[in-house]
Amino acid sequence: MSNLLRELSVELGERSYPIFIGQNLLGTCDLSRFVGGSQVMLVTNETVAPLYLESAKGCFPGKRIDTVVLPDGEKYKDWQTLNRIFDGLLERRHTRKTTLVALGGGVVGDMAGFAAACYQRGVPFIQIPTTLLSQVDSSVGGKTGINHPLGKNMIGAFHQPQAVLIDTGSLQTLPPREVSAGLAEVIKYGLIRDLDFLAWLEDRVDALVALDAGALAEAIYRSCACKAEVVALDEREGGLRAILNLGHTFGHAIETFAGYGNWLHGEAVGTGMIMAAELSALEGMISRADCDRITRLILSAGLPGKPPAGMTADDFMNLMAVDKKNVDGQLRLVLLRSLGDAVITSGASPENLALTFDRFCSPE
Repeated sequence: MSNLLRELSVELGERSYPIFIGQNLLGTCDLSRFVGGSQVMLVTNETVAPLYLESAKGCFPGKRIDTVVLPDGEKYKDWQTLNRIFDGLLERRHTRKTTLVALGGGVVGDMAGFAAACYQRGVPFIQIPTTLLSQVDSSVGGKTGINHPLGKNMIGAFHQPQAVLIDTGSLQTLPPREVSAGLAEVIKYGLIRDLDFLAWLEDRVDALVALDAGALAEAIYRSCACKAEVVALDEREGGLRAILNLGHTFGHAIETFAGYGNWLHGEAVGTGMIMAAELSALEGMISRADCDRITRLILSAGLPGKPPAGMTADDFMNLMAVDKKNVDGQLRLVLLRSLGDAVITSGASPENLALTFDRFCSPE
């Protein structure tokens, strides 16, 4: 592990697991100790496979490795594509001692993790995320699942990985749009829990957009450390963990409205965080200057600042009504009490929510 830059742990008692962060770890970091049996099913997609599949196999010396290569894109995060993983496991006679490995972005990670949670009532899995968004968010914390036409990530399970391997070198092949999408989740951590990190990001956002290796490694480490801390305190989102969804209620509505894959998850979350900041300001929680500061940072990361053209307040309300955070029909949102301090609330006034939609949405 000579290329290892940093290691941290998600502390969940007997289900704790490490996160390894470094450059050029694929093929050089031996993960075989996290595989209990002899079988490995490596799940990836048609974009990532030509780039990293052979290197990833090198992380499992002495194991029998089979592969499932899925189509690439959020629109394939569904039952039909999930079944291709089960088909591969059954056709190659994988037992309950098998370990699934997710090699790719958030879609691959969510689907491989969900398959692992379901196959023979649960088998281990390992995350090898290759996009910035998956490295700082979806690979850590054990949320797995698929989309439904009526709502994003509405079908899934909590299933923690055995380990997470983050090779920062894989980011060099990311398109700029994917980099910006990942930065939305990075910015989120500064907004909800770490004001010093927020200031650090403001100073280095241009370096991050330009894929500066040192800046990226530090941003990934600090993001993962924040998420690991929150997950350790509230694994199954009984309370605190919901703050990780800042901007996501608005963002998931945008993704569903636009059609899965037309807006990247991070793009929708970036716009959603701007809308959440606006509502927080209208609610008197943060100042107008703070709201403008948030908007500037998100836009400087190359993210959109408004929902899709044609999306109305009614569209938002209808889609937000099926958000997983809602309780007993009440809309619950993550807002900002102050910069670096998020709160989950069902108390936002309908009038201020309407004013937020008036600012950002197309006319009815």
